[in-house]
Amino acid sequence: MALAISGVQVELREVVLRDKPPEMLVASPKGTVPVLVLLNGQVLEESLDIMRWALAESDPEGWLGDVDHDLITANDGPFKQALDRYKYPHRYALGDGTEHRDAAFPHLSRLNDVLANGPYFGGPKPAFTDIALFPFIRQFAATNAGWFAALPLPALHLSLSSMVDSELFAKIMTRYPQWQPGDSAVIFP
Repeated sequence: MALAISGVQVELREVVLRDKPPEMLVASPKGTVPVLVLLNGQVLEESLDIMRWALAESDPEGWLGDVDHDLITANDGPFKQALDRYKYPHRYALGDGTEHRDAAFPHLSRLNDVLANGPYFGGPKPAFTDIALFPFIRQFAATNAGWFAALPLPALHLSLSSMVDSELFAKIMTRYPQWQPGDSAVIFP
């Protein structure tokens, strides 16, 4: 979403993680996505780093003016750990992930409290903090949509549905064919 809003063009290579191309593993041996290889050869392997880079290149909406480091750190740390164990309990030898789901509730409640003051974390329109947190909240909600919908978090529900229903989200959710060596480049956005 940050790449799209920045308007900075990148060559997009859609990969299937169970069939990682050797070129990806050369660029990023850890084999996770996203990966952004800059023209100078520098490799960015974290979403937040890619967001910061894209917006440093072009920030037409002023997203870098709204960065809540505390919320982002809490989201990327304890909440993300709980999300992984809730969503993928088999990876952690857990019978189910409900203990971790429940452990994430205080963070969700905190987010709801912040959003009670407005539709987005930093003001009247989405910005950096919203986009940094959104994918993880969306994944958490989708793991058990009925359970999530029943939570007493009206401001968080409204913010999430606003982001999911946004034109920006629709724009970036395009499906691309799996990239193969020799394929023509897909330029995004």
